[in-house]
Amino acid sequence: MASFLVARRLLSTAAARRLLPCTSPPPSAPAALCWLSTEASAHPPLPAPPLEPTVDPPKKDGASFSAGSGAGGAYGTGQGAASGGRRPGGAGYEEEQQKVLRASLLHVPRMGWSESAMIAGARDVSVSPAIVGAFPRKEAALVEFFMDDCLQQLMDRVDAGEGELLKNLMLTERLCRLVQMRLEMQTPYISKWPQALSIQSQPANVSTSLKQRAVLVDEIWHAAGDDGSDIDWYAKRTVLGGIYSASEVYMLTDNSPEFHDTWTFVNRGIKGALDLGKSYKEAAYLAETVGAGIGGSINGVLNKVFQK
Repeated sequence: MASFLVARRLLSTAAARRLLPCTSPPPSAPAALCWLSTEASAHPPLPAPPLEPTVDPPKKDGASFSAGSGAGGAYGTGQGAASGGRRPGGAGYEEEQQKVLRASLLHVPRMGWSESAMIAGARDVSVSPAIVGAFPRKEAALVEFFMDDCLQQLMDRVDAGEGELLKNLMLTERLCRLVQMRLEMQTPYISKWPQALSIQSQPANVSTSLKQRAVLVDEIWHAAGDDGSDIDWYAKRTVLGGIYSASEVYMLTDNSPEFHDTWTFVNRGIKGALDLGKSYKEAAYLAETVGAGIGGSINGVLNKVFQK
């Protein structure tokens, strides 16, 4: 009988410990429960976990996507240059970081797309070289900053008056002119551009690189006057993406004066794709073949980036 009472008392105590602590138990509560309540009140309950941050869903027009660990910020999409939704060069960086990256570009022709060039750029603007450590992917950040800055320069030139001159040209001529304007910005770095392409193709960087190129070809089409949203929208950009990438590679081995042969290659590629009565889907296949598959890669990115 005694052992039964002991077991019953232990069970009662264990059950009482499972109850939520209360500051003032009811008068009829047993002494053991009153003791448990007093002990628990000395230790306040843990605070509620912080609320999860809310993220606004992407808008249909001017939607943006994260660049992951890219150059920072988000790329405007949807309406191209017409909406002012483009991402300005240096977006996502502090002013001091932008100064360092811009100054670093002056050292790229000699030092390449390297941490050394970034350190030299920091010293040029009287910033501690330790700031280079703030860029997780250093060399990739420099290349991506250059790509964004070139796109901004191209669109600024269109807005500043180049767009009016383009209106007097045929569509193929407008595209050729815009592609040439953009590729000309790489001429000071042409000896180091293979290194830039290698950096862009690294697994950690390729996503941002393809997104930047997708936005570039979209902006060029808009600047050329194409605001349509027909079934050939993706194919048009695939065509231009493949031709642009093929021309970029061709430029690396062009020894003609002022890259004359490259501009001829651009002209022939665009006119060959768009002037021979081909459907855009046929031209997209041609661009993918000529561009060694780069056109197809851009098409895949375009589908992901602009499909929302």
